[in-house]
Amino acid sequence: MTRRPTRLSDADRQLWAKVTESIAPLEEKKANLGDLMRSAAPAPQEAAPARLAGQTPPLPADFRLGSRASSGPAARHDPAPSIGDYLARQPVRIDAKTMGKLRRGKHKPEARIDLHGMTLAQAHPALNRFISDSYLRQRRLVLVITGKGKDRDDEGSIMPVPRGVLRHQVPHWLQIPPLGPLVLQILPAHLRHGGDGAYYVYLKRQR
Repeated sequence: MTRRPTRLSDADRQLWAKVTESIAPLEEKKANLGDLMRSAAPAPQEAAPARLAGQTPPLPADFRLGSRASSGPAARHDPAPSIGDYLARQPVRIDAKTMGKLRRGKHKPEARIDLHGMTLAQAHPALNRFISDSYLRQRRLVLVITGKGKDRDDEGSIMPVPRGVLRHQVPHWLQIPPLGPLVLQILPAHLRHGGDGAYYVYLKRQR
């Protein structure tokens, strides 16, 4: 049995027209939904500038080569003491009378060696021989002349050498083997015997 098509009344046609006005194609709905989501999303932050491969990130604006981030007493360093200050802090192992004569330049050295102009490689064995020989000869006071130094004492070195390297190195050599056990006291020489460019070396007695 064939069903006859239902005829719409004028009121039904007006209602259907209102319904179709609110209908949009499926693709258009998707596009509108995307627009709605993009408008609701927070605005992205400005993108960082592109960096070339292997490029180092820029340093902070307050960074300076050789500077320290911290400040105050903990970040400051006291300068290293001078050789004279260092020797003055060493324990006194000779009697007060002898010490007084040395400081006034009244005690004449029994022998001397002049290392001035030598490289470190030349000066070290020369100092070892001189101090060992003086000890065997039972000398008590000898003078070691280093000079006050120049910009480069060790011309053969490939590394930067500080000014007055011999003046700084000799006291160290005199306190370590093989010379340390032979030496009783080291003092900067009086001006009449070379001042800052020389040292009094007071040796122990032979046993």
